[in-house]
Amino acid sequence: MYRRTLLAAAGLIATPRLALADETRILRFVPYADVAIIDPIWSTNYATRTHAHLVFETLYGVDESLAPQPQMVAGHAVEEDGKRWRLTLRDGLRFHDGTPVLARDCVASLNRWAKRDGFGQALMAATDELAATDDRTIEFRLKRPFPLLPAALARPSALVPVIMPERLASLDAFTQVPEAIGSGPWRFLPQERVPGARLAYARHEAYVPRPDGVPGMTAGPRIAHLDRIEFQVIPDPATAAAALQAGSVDWVEQPLIDLLPVLRRSRDIAVEVKDPWGLVGHLRFNHLHPPFDNPAIRRVLLQAISQHDCMEAVAGQEPSLWRADVGVFPPGTAMASEAGLDHLKRKPDLPALRRALQQAGYKGERVVMLAGTDVPRINAVSEVTAEVMRQLGINLDYVATDWGTANQRFPVRRPPAEGGWNCYCIYSSGFDLMNPAVFTALRANGLRAGIGWPDIPRMEELRQAWLDAPDESAQKAVARDIQVLAMEQAMFVPLGLFAQPVAYRKTLVGMPKGPPLFTGIRKTG
Repeated sequence: MYRRTLLAAAGLIATPRLALADETRILRFVPYADVAIIDPIWSTNYATRTHAHLVFETLYGVDESLAPQPQMVAGHAVEEDGKRWRLTLRDGLRFHDGTPVLARDCVASLNRWAKRDGFGQALMAATDELAATDDRTIEFRLKRPFPLLPAALARPSALVPVIMPERLASLDAFTQVPEAIGSGPWRFLPQERVPGARLAYARHEAYVPRPDGVPGMTAGPRIAHLDRIEFQVIPDPATAAAALQAGSVDWVEQPLIDLLPVLRRSRDIAVEVKDPWGLVGHLRFNHLHPPFDNPAIRRVLLQAISQHDCMEAVAGQEPSLWRADVGVFPPGTAMASEAGLDHLKRKPDLPALRRALQQAGYKGERVVMLAGTDVPRINAVSEVTAEVMRQLGINLDYVATDWGTANQRFPVRRPPAEGGWNCYCIYSSGFDLMNPAVFTALRANGLRAGIGWPDIPRMEELRQAWLDAPDESAQKAVARDIQVLAMEQAMFVPLGLFAQPVAYRKTLVGMPKGPPLFTGIRKTG
């Protein structure tokens, strides 16, 4: 294995590069997984999110405190006691196909996004009419005040509310768009795409950054210093680390935890935690089909799976990087509490839980579990949870595949025997889980919900109560009720939290806080 890794790394390093004038204007990035899906409204995959922030823009961005700030809009006016919002586009916005960004493009894009995203659905439920009143003005006429409107349109992760041309945005939200055409700092180069291996982006020459604000996250002037960005998909972590040490790549998004000591010893490489909100693991269920349409069966798994075991499998060599006391909302965030988490204080009694599974009504149904083996953290927790299921007596069909292929299968609603699935493990950034508005997996309105499609009317009532709460104290009280209900229903199983460091060559300066973002980064040599 070691010899194969070295040979693979040597092959990567020896790969001929395109003849480009200035290497300091090219950045080679190793994403945690392939960008199998280029449509950011069709997938919550974080590799797709990274791609989205290169190619597209949003009407609002978020700064490093996660406060929404105008981005594509010059500003907005709020009238009629908060029930009418007029958003004005700033000058100089052009799509990569050369056409100007118009208000009708934005309306079509937001309508498409809102069909998939929980925050978008909440916004549209409060909206009487969304219209383009002229080429630069977007108008929301609301049924009731929705002060979180800028926060919804600034969402930086998961289903990013990107703006694309009307001709693409008018396509069905449940069908992938065939092109990635945005107005962002870089253009996607589809002719250079090699599925499972490589993607490339070129600087959008017509891009005009906003002239004001403080750069940070997706807010303020987004300056593209790099002419070209290449994604090198390297599934083997040792090969990726070797390429970084050799200087063949500049940035590895998620280096294997076990390899961090080696990377830290290099004077040319920085190893840092850039995402202060961490990554939270979940076992997600398909609520449409047996056996996980039964909450009693889901509850058995909630009690059987140890967060401590999961986190040791992911980051056992770095105990300072993980926590095993995670509920619905990430520990340390405003909505977090200990309500409904008594099961975390007990060591799982698997023989007793095996009997409880039978009493809950499990009849030996085949359980199809999708496991992304090319993402080390997902592979690790998938193996831990799969072993627990086997010990409980579950008839497990463990489908080991690459993460891109798994993501293509997640939206399939058909029964497992017809190409569907029953469960999978995933990690989400803490800032996608901080409150009920952005936490997609808390949406519980059946087929209109996110992937998994839970149907729990009481959860929808609580989510609306949180949106309507007058202050943070009231929000926290509702959030406690949400956590209790989510655990009672075992909507998903939290698997723990860990802080994933990035590793990059010190020739990169201006590395941003948060998820991988490329604006503001320079390469010095």
